[in-house]
Amino acid sequence: MLGTFSKINASAATLTKNRTEGSIVPSSGMCVTSVDGCIGMCEIGKSAYRGHEVIYPQPFGVITSAASKTYPVDYSHFNVMGTVVGAHGIEADSDKAIFPAVNLEVVFGHDNTIKFRYPWLIPGIGSTNIAKNNWEGLAIGSALAGTGLTIGENVVGMDNEAVIKNGRVVDTADLKRRVKLYKDYQRDGYGAIIVQANVEDTRLKIQEYAIEKLGVECVELKWGQGAKDIGGEVKIKDLKKAKMLYERGYVVIPNPTDPDVIKAFERGAFKEFERHSRVGMVTEQSFAKRIEQLRNAGARYISLKTGPYRPADLARAVLFASRYKLDLLTVDSAGGGTGMSPWRMMNEWGVPPVELHSLMYQYARQLADKDEHVPALAVAGGFVLEDQIFKGLALGAPFVKMIGMARAPIAAAMVGKTIGKAIDENRIPVYIERFGNSKDEIFVTSSMLRKELGNKEFEKLPTGALGLYTYYERLAQGLRQLMAGSRKFALEHIARDDIAALTHEAADISGIPHIMDVDKGKVERILDS
Repeated sequence: MLGTFSKINASAATLTKNRTEGSIVPSSGMCVTSVDGCIGMCEIGKSAYRGHEVIYPQPFGVITSAASKTYPVDYSHFNVMGTVVGAHGIEADSDKAIFPAVNLEVVFGHDNTIKFRYPWLIPGIGSTNIAKNNWEGLAIGSALAGTGLTIGENVVGMDNEAVIKNGRVVDTADLKRRVKLYKDYQRDGYGAIIVQANVEDTRLKIQEYAIEKLGVECVELKWGQGAKDIGGEVKIKDLKKAKMLYERGYVVIPNPTDPDVIKAFERGAFKEFERHSRVGMVTEQSFAKRIEQLRNAGARYISLKTGPYRPADLARAVLFASRYKLDLLTVDSAGGGTGMSPWRMMNEWGVPPVELHSLMYQYARQLADKDEHVPALAVAGGFVLEDQIFKGLALGAPFVKMIGMARAPIAAAMVGKTIGKAIDENRIPVYIERFGNSKDEIFVTSSMLRKELGNKEFEKLPTGALGLYTYYERLAQGLRQLMAGSRKFALEHIARDDIAALTHEAADISGIPHIMDVDKGKVERILDS
């Protein structure tokens, strides 16, 4: 590990490495010896000839990325506490209190209620190629599982076929497709498709269009994400599209309408334009006004997603979500990322997960103690497996109802899609072939889904959706097992004392007792009896 916590100057994310890989200066990440004649494989060297291009993870469009920084405290610094006594949410009977009986459904909402089969959602996948190319699997898999899926920022602005008149969108291709794919596979009223908006989306009235024309009920305001503290960005290889985005009001660099820039692009001096979104300017007045506009437009559910900004901004998010009776607040922590976020920014800005989620709990607790409304909370930031999900729910209990995940679901959908291609091409890797050579044999949930949907509908399912659905099935069973071990047979019974801190630093930050202090009072009463 270079430096105290960070890995500097060379990373697989930027396709760079050190020449002296075994001998590196900890503080700078540079090779111990810099040689005159080096071709420049590290970030310094590559920046000497590609400049700002090296800011971003590469190759863009086919990867997701997240920070490689090691934080002082993370969720692995907590352990789940089990017990041999009793049961919550079910009769304390060994024949009834079995882990398949654990109820993972979550219901939330202020005036109206939404129900999810599982306590997690995908909190925002927008206009990047990685999202667009895997949307079929993400949408269908999420809908079948009965969980939430958020359509992220800039989807309409990036749509070549979107029709915009007088500064307002009146028709789309991509947004319409994304919403329809989810709704067509939604079952029994579980789950929700959510449409998010940033500054440019709001100006184009994206959410009003989604409500009025596409029947979307859930919309989300966006203050940021865990990967960056600036607006969303993508790279554009096509001059015509760069001009279109510039005309639609985006920040495009270099300026695609500048004749000198056009000449430089055409002769190959650079090969990509960058499209950036603007940063928001939050005020309570503008926030209240936007909430009123969305409710007047017909939104049944309104949520807010915020990133790991400074604590005062988190306090604003919690307060505004309370004051204006939002249905959900998602708090995304430092280090995440699904798109083209600046690599060093992704590593070096923002409040890390345990710290941010602990502050969020404190602020929510303060409002609840004053009998103020506390909306359902979701936490995000590097969650991938059931133990982390349990810990996130416990750390923020009773306010945290869900976990936000994006990179892991995308990975599951991508793997499912890749397996599907391998089946079609009859080129299944040995590692996969040992399970079979058809989707019925390879995907363990296939027989169940085939029975539920029928043969005709099952055959239509893309393997990306099977990958996501099967991953979610694993998470559900794993979470049920952990909950049963803690004798919690429904989500509302998960509490902060279901986890213990393994280090004193984790205990100090979170307010969760150190493992040596857990149950002290109970222990004394037991022994004294």
